[in-house]
Amino acid sequence: MERTAKIERKTKETSIQMTLNLDGTGKSRVDTGIGFLDHMLTLFAKHGFFDLEVTVKGDLEVDTHHSIEDTGIVLGQAILGAVGDKKGIRRYGSCMLPMDEVLMVCALDLSGRPYFVYDAELKAERVGALETEMIREFFYAVSYSAAMNLHIKEIHGENTHHIIEAMFKAFGRALDMATMTDGRIDGILSTKGSL
Repeated sequence: MERTAKIERKTKETSIQMTLNLDGTGKSRVDTGIGFLDHMLTLFAKHGFFDLEVTVKGDLEVDTHHSIEDTGIVLGQAILGAVGDKKGIRRYGSCMLPMDEVLMVCALDLSGRPYFVYDAELKAERVGALETEMIREFFYAVSYSAAMNLHIKEIHGENTHHIIEAMFKAFGRALDMATMTDGRIDGILSTKGSL
């Protein structure tokens, strides 16, 4: 059985439709109205082997804030929905990812307890139309909507494009690891018996 979720979220600021398949092959179709965010979500899907479809209509005449934050909320909801009861999954995932001069670490726990730690320095204020301060807001929204413990840490880096790209790739790979099933796990990987 495929682990998928389809989420639709509509507010006065954004209208978002998203489908996520955790057991995909990395195919994506992404249209957020923000070219750089499209590129990052495509990378996330490709490197996590997720099939992802996203359509966002947002108030970009204001700025990118609502579209980016709300996309993070919906992605978190989709992850939470697709992972289901969490039986048999590894729960934890991590990745140390090099990209040119950047070394990025992402570690996460699908614990049911949201927490977010972010340590990165983005020197440029924008990459394309995307305001780089929104990257933190995006991942914060994902972590809380997915009820995951998420840590993102830049070990070193210079180029803002490379740093953000490394984050999304590392996040995809860490999430892929955490959502993998393991035949050794009987039920849920917790001594409490629930997550």
